[in-house]
Amino acid sequence: MRLDKFLQVSRLVKRRTIANTLCSRGAVRVNGHIAKAGKMLAIGDLIRLTQPDGEEVVEPEYEVLELPSGNVSRARATTLYRKISL
Repeated sequence: MRLDKFLQVSRLVKRRTIANTLCSRGAVRVNGHIAKAGKMLAIGDLIRLTQPDGEEVVEPEYEVLELPSGNVSRARATTLYRKISL
């Protein structure tokens, strides 16, 4: 599943266009590397959303637990990832 689609389906961001914008600004990292919106995710990948303005803020990482085939309910969306506090 594409990174932008996962961010939208898991409700880590509200819309897919917002996910695309964040990726193009370099505000999304997968496994420590800046990722483009089309990056294909795998189970176990670590996603970090950062502040695009470079502000030093500690953000949690999210571990991908499941890659759904389509849209999911709001209740199920939180089961797609695990929040890892740093």
